[in-house]
Amino acid sequence: MDVKAAPNGVATIEDRILRITGYYGYYPGYSSQKSTSRSSVTRCKPGSNCPSSHSSISRQLSPLSVTEDSSAPILELQSRGSSGVCGHRVERQSRSGDDGTQTHPESNSQENRLKARCLSCTSVVLKAIWGLLIILSVSSSWVGTTQIVKITYKNFYCPFFMTWFSTNWNIMFFPIYYSGHLATAQEKQSPMKKFRECSRIFGEDGLTLKLFLKRTAPFSILWTLTNYLYLLALKKLTATDVSALFCCNKAFVFLLSWIVLKDRFMGVRIVAAIMAITGIVMMAYADNFHADSIIGVAFAVGSASTSALYKVLFKMFLGSANFGEAAHFVTTLAFFNLIFISFTPIILYFTKVEHWSSFAALPWGCLCGMAGLWLAFNILVNVGVVLTYPILISIGTVLSVPGNAAVDLLKQEVIFNVVRLAATIVICIGFLLMLLPEEWDEVTLRFINSLKEKKSEEHVEDLADVSVHLRSRSRANGTVSIPLA
Repeated sequence: MDVKAAPNGVATIEDRILRITGYYGYYPGYSSQKSTSRSSVTRCKPGSNCPSSHSSISRQLSPLSVTEDSSAPILELQSRGSSGVCGHRVERQSRSGDDGTQTHPESNSQENRLKARCLSCTSVVLKAIWGLLIILSVSSSWVGTTQIVKITYKNFYCPFFMTWFSTNWNIMFFPIYYSGHLATAQEKQSPMKKFRECSRIFGEDGLTLKLFLKRTAPFSILWTLTNYLYLLALKKLTATDVSALFCCNKAFVFLLSWIVLKDRFMGVRIVAAIMAITGIVMMAYADNFHADSIIGVAFAVGSASTSALYKVLFKMFLGSANFGEAAHFVTTLAFFNLIFISFTPIILYFTKVEHWSSFAALPWGCLCGMAGLWLAFNILVNVGVVLTYPILISIGTVLSVPGNAAVDLLKQEVIFNVVRLAATIVICIGFLLMLLPEEWDEVTLRFINSLKEKKSEEHVEDLADVSVHLRSRSRANGTVSIPLA
């Protein structure tokens, strides 16, 4: 007995059971079509004419047709399912392919970024290592030069001859540079070609006789005056005092650049210059303004002033120079010194101002050691600008002050009083202030603002963590926190 259709659209109990059990051949109206197919089958007696036998046979075979029809959705479902699976696979493959084509350049870009970061970190580490080595080399060479001069003065006091002799050693600067070029460069050049290339510091036409006399003469005179006054100051003062006073050249460079080159005005460098001048006065006061002390301070300050004038004029007329051009220029100065200034020690010798008994009596070991260390100092200063940061060269120069102080204390040649120690510290602080970059105030403000932003972000994250913790505790206790509007 058939059951009427239910309100939910299920015709019979059989349909409901098939639907619940998930029969694969089920589709809506399955049982009703089955019952109608059974009722439509007519039984004919033998010998009697059955009307529309063909239709009855077709109706009799209708269950098979129903099953075939009912299997059609299954096949359709299977075909759809297979096509769906294949479609999903194809879509996944195509998507994975698209993602691969999209992620591949992204991965390559990430790898390139990582490689670039690694290379930058490696270059920074190498520069720092080279900087540390050059700092130690610059300070030790300058300390060695100063101390050898003090030792030489015990038996031989001819400061101008010592200056002329050590300046002549700078002729080897360019050959040393060229030997380094041959050892490191892939495309090697001939000495004349390299010499002409480096001579462009004098202009497009290179080094001519007119430029040799016009450009080299003033710089050679300033170079000789700087070294000569430095050696004169070492006769009157200790090595510590002279090296500390010579550090004032940074302050003089700033003042001359501000006046002559119209460089940017910086208040912190004015403070540094005032501190340098204060240190000079305190250094003179350390010995109660003794005559030798005042003369020695004047010599040291004059050496620092001529050094500053040399640097400012070099920047004005020649601009910046690379390592090869600097080597060429220093070698040219040495040739000018050998050709045109050699008459000065001869005159001093015959006028008995700087006289020695014989050339065999000269302390050649001390003279060659002083000249070699001075040449090494000049080379290291120019090499350091190429291999590492220029600020480290200045730090190496100022470290010669504690280096000379340590040697003087070991030799027991100096007794530091409070005034001398304070003057040395003030001059060194002023020198370090001169090393600050021009945009140091903006960089400092950015750094402070970044620290404030990081602290505020950490505070917000802490507050969020506390609120999440309180909500979790309230939920665990069965209470609900109602946010206030």
